[in-house]
This record gives sequence, C-alpha cells and structure tokens, in this order.
Amino acid sequence: MPLKTPKVALLIETSRGYGRNLLRGVARYAKHHGPWDFYITPGDFAQTLPLMQQWGGDGIIARLETPAIAREICAAKIPTIILDASQNIPLDIPGLSDLSEVASDSDAASRMAAEHLLDRGHTQFAYVGEFGRIWSTKRQAGFLSALEERGYEAHIYEPPRAKSKRGWEQEQSVLAEWLAELPKPIGIMACNDDRGRQVLDACRSAGVRVPLEAAVVGVDNDELLCELAMPPMSSVALNADAGGYRAAALLDDLMNGRQTEPQQVIVEPVGVIERRSTQATAQYDPDVAAAILFIHDHAAQGIGVDDVVNHVRLARRTLEIRFREVVGRSPYHELQRVRVERARRLLMETDMPIPRVAAAAGFSSNAYLSQVFQKWVGTTPSRFRREHRT
Repeated sequence: MPLKTPKVALLIETSRGYGRNLLRGVARYAKHHGPWDFYITPGDFAQTLPLMQQWGGDGIIARLETPAIAREICAAKIPTIILDASQNIPLDIPGLSDLSEVASDSDAASRMAAEHLLDRGHTQFAYVGEFGRIWSTKRQAGFLSALEERGYEAHIYEPPRAKSKRGWEQEQSVLAEWLAELPKPIGIMACNDDRGRQVLDACRSAGVRVPLEAAVVGVDNDELLCELAMPPMSSVALNADAGGYRAAALLDDLMNGRQTEPQQVIVEPVGVIERRSTQATAQYDPDVAAAILFIHDHAAQGIGVDDVVNHVRLARRTLEIRFREVVGRSPYHELQRVRVERARRLLMETDMPIPRVAAAAGFSSNAYLSQVFQKWVGTTPSRFRREHRT
C-alpha cells in the first residue's frame, strides 16, 4: 500500500521577510523528511483556509490575523501550529489555547535594539509602535525594561486611536510633528520594519536628519524593506528560517502521534544588522562620522586603518583619540566589528562557502575570519551557521 503524502496548509504571509523565512524553513524540513503536499496562497496577511474535508488536509501552520480565521482553524480539529497567537489576538477562543505555537522572542529582540542604540552613545530614546497590537506592546515593554536597567527612559509615540486617522496619509503629519519635537540626538526603536520605514519617511518630512539627529532601528530584518528604505535601515534579525524548520518538525510529530501536548517554538533574535540608519554616534564629530561611514562602506574591500586616516586627512593619533572619545573603541576595532557583522549576515542568509564569506566580508583568509569570529562571537563560523540555519 503506497504511503500517503501529508497535506499541509500554510497560511503565512509571503509579502514580508519574516513569513518568507519561516516558509523557507518549513520547505527545508519537507525536503529532508517529506514530501509534503502544500496549500499556500501567496500574498499579504489576509489568508483563507481551504475546505479541509474536501481537501483532506493533515496539518496547518497559520498566522491568525482575525478571530474568524482562528475559529475556522479550531473547528477543523487537525494538528495545527499557530504563529504568534499570544502576541496577536486574544486567546479566549475555544480550543485556541490547546494549539502549539511559534512565537518570536519580543523581549530579547527589544533588548538587542536598546543595546545597539546605547552602544552608539545615545542617552535619549523613543519607541514607535502599532495601535492595538499585543506584540508591539510586548516589544515596547522589553525596550523600556532594557533602558530602565541602565537608568534611562523613553518617549512613547501614541498612534491615533480612531481607525479613520490611522491610514498613513493621515498619520504621517502627526508622527512627523511628534518626531520634530523630540530632543536630539535620539535613538528610536520601531516595533517592526514596516513601522521603521514610516518613521524614516516622517523624519524626512519633519527635516530630522537620520542618523545624525535620529538613529532608527526596526525588527524582523526584512532585507527588501530595509535596503530600499532611505537611508537603509538597521534591524534586529530573527532566526525565522530555523523557527520554520523546528515548527515543521513539531507538526510532523503532531500528525504522526509522536507529540500530543501543545508545544511552543521560540524564534530567537540573532543580532542587529546595521545599516545607514544607525551608522552615527550621539556625540557628533564630523571627522569621526566621516570615518565611520568610510569604514562601513569599504570594510569588505580589505581596507586598513591607514586608509581611514587618509580619507579623513587627520593624523593617525588624532583620529584614534577622537574616535575612542566618540565611539568608545578604536578605528581598528570598528573595522573588525563591521567585518564580523557582515560575515554573520552572510553565514545566516546565504549558502556561500566559508572561504568566500571571509573574502566577501573583507578578511584576508578563512583562518583569519575564524580567529576573529571566535573572539567576537564566541563560536566558529561553521558552528554559527549550523546553529542558525537548522
């Protein structure tokens, strides 16, 4: 008798990087342990459940954007894993609390954003969230908690409560006015990359210079959104690929009766991917700012400190002193930090062989990458890739 191919409905947005990376992890698991027959409707957050009895579905992985879709899924009574339910909609729907969940670690992501801004010397902070979103409120709480532990507070943006005023055309002027009145320089966390792009748009409208007057960091590291922002936006990367893989493994266990109790899969943040929106320091020095931008633009080309010195046309000792006063580390260490961050990003997001990662990040050899990576990250490049891609 031929084995039945499991049919799995994926109600996950393909329009954003987080959803695509989750799906990529699910696809990897099915490739290794399948095959699976998938139902998927590419698009934004609005999803529709197939008629499960006619389709003969065996499992569901879904984001619950509305109570209506949550009730449909609970009524299907088949193995299901839901995305961020505890951070998205109330859990008072019968049967919802009995389902397994994939949840991003909002507290850890917010703490990484706070540390990133603190590391750039900021002492004034702000948070911009989404109205009525539980996950946004949790990220706000994590950001405030991380700052309070260091003796700081944050300005909190209050989005319009009326739905008619929450469209971006109506809200942009409100946010721009609020940003213009904030003390400067200021470090701003946006609840996600969509909101971060809106903050950048509002900064331009208000004449607030990014990153010199306002540094902006988002969450999710949606590469397309972040790279197309003006300026390109720094963001906390979540290990959604690995989360999708683990979610698929859990669903496999649920469909085959190896697991019966609801479980939670945590998607951990792996670090801030730094781009132009935070590539400055709160203690502004034009020569140091020029040196930082030169390092970020050319670190992957194998430049050294002498190249930085020649670019800013200062004596090496003078640059070293002013750089340490403003940044808290030497130009050499900033070069190493930027190269390590680029290597981390390539290891997480590509299948590039490690010797090519070393060259693309600006290291002279694979051995030198391994030596520096071990010192900065605490593990080898190959182990880091295994831990964040499986």
